[in-house]
Amino acid sequence: MSDDRPRTPDDVKAIVADRDIRFIRLWFTDILGQLKSFSINRDELDDAFEGGMGFDGSSITGFNAIEESDMLAMPDPSTFAILPWRPEEQGVGRLFCDVLTPERTPYEGDPRHVLRRALQRAGAMGFDTFNVGPELEYFLFKDSQGTEVLDNGGYFDLTTLDAGSDVRRETVLALEQLGIHVEYTHHEVGPSQHEIDMRYADAMKMADDCMTYRITVKEYAMKYGWHATFMPKPLFGENGSGMHTHMSLFRDAKNAFFDPDDPYFLSDIGKAFIAGQLKHAREMSAIFAQWVNSYKRLVPGFEAPVYVAWSRRNRSALVRVPLYHPGKENATRMELRCPDPACNPYLTFAALLHAGLEGIEKGYELPEPMDKNLYHLSPDDRRRLGIEQLPETLGEAIELTAQSELVLRTLGEHMFNRYVEIKRREWEDYRVQVSQWELDRYLPVL
Repeated sequence: MSDDRPRTPDDVKAIVADRDIRFIRLWFTDILGQLKSFSINRDELDDAFEGGMGFDGSSITGFNAIEESDMLAMPDPSTFAILPWRPEEQGVGRLFCDVLTPERTPYEGDPRHVLRRALQRAGAMGFDTFNVGPELEYFLFKDSQGTEVLDNGGYFDLTTLDAGSDVRRETVLALEQLGIHVEYTHHEVGPSQHEIDMRYADAMKMADDCMTYRITVKEYAMKYGWHATFMPKPLFGENGSGMHTHMSLFRDAKNAFFDPDDPYFLSDIGKAFIAGQLKHAREMSAIFAQWVNSYKRLVPGFEAPVYVAWSRRNRSALVRVPLYHPGKENATRMELRCPDPACNPYLTFAALLHAGLEGIEKGYELPEPMDKNLYHLSPDDRRRLGIEQLPETLGEAIELTAQSELVLRTLGEHMFNRYVEIKRREWEDYRVQVSQWELDRYLPVL
């Protein structure tokens, strides 16, 4: 599927001529993982590939202020695709871009650059591929003004209850046209909740694909007059939306996590990688669960994990290692269950990779798996077993991140400082709000 991707600027120009593409959108993301875009005419493609296209970064969240805001968007030809929701005639293409400074060096505030640096570290340690397979859940609502659901279907329901099945089918066909391999799709546990699983790919393509996936899902929902949201916890009392993230490292086309002689079929590298994720989970939390609302999902009692432990079948643990099937060595992987689909995928995959590599480099020991349901243990039992818990609020999470050498190393100083500042402000804004819950609870009695 991915082998017929364009490779060079000439490949892109040939498709543009052949398909009579009139406009090309240049895509990149801000620090929070919001998609940004501006459009160029196909006649400007040569210039774009040669020198990048200039734009003003001062209005982009987390980018430089006015006095140093000139940026270049440098398109990556391997990401060219035609947007299926635009008209066929004189269609529209898109290219993901790296953001450069006017001196043509990578801009440190560009999330793609952060992920590329993490991948270079893995390369230097002898790993040629970091494969990631995220599962992004989302809700479909009647409109963006409220949370009125379209159905009351449950997990895997296929009945007239699942009002989203047509839009889901169209979304899948569109994703395939965009070069994204879809493994399967189903209704999720919550009412009006859906999941489309993309087949794993190397981290950079997958981060691009996550951005593409989110906008595609939203575009097709809008076509039906609905609103798709990746908000982690839109409905009180129902499951939130997660982004379970499957990961593995490859070396010379072999899965570095697999060991046939280990009881868990996990190599020392795989174990150290998982140990790194567990050890650094708390301080990375503000990256993979980056909004105030993310912490409404990460609470005991729903499917989202909050206890820092690993297991083979236990879905209450942060990390699950799916059971090995003989002959499927390449599928040996870990699954991290705490990220949510509203994260910035570039920063999330970069932080997770650094955490795992740290475990490998420093030889972290993997603790014993926790195969009992962690929700059923008392706080004392958990303390005795040394099981930590993810932060309970964005406020707690961002202060852990602010102390984290690992996250500083992941983001680089420039972005690290911006990120902490933006998230502290978000938490402050939230903290001073007076909610309906408080009015209902206190106004009558106090």
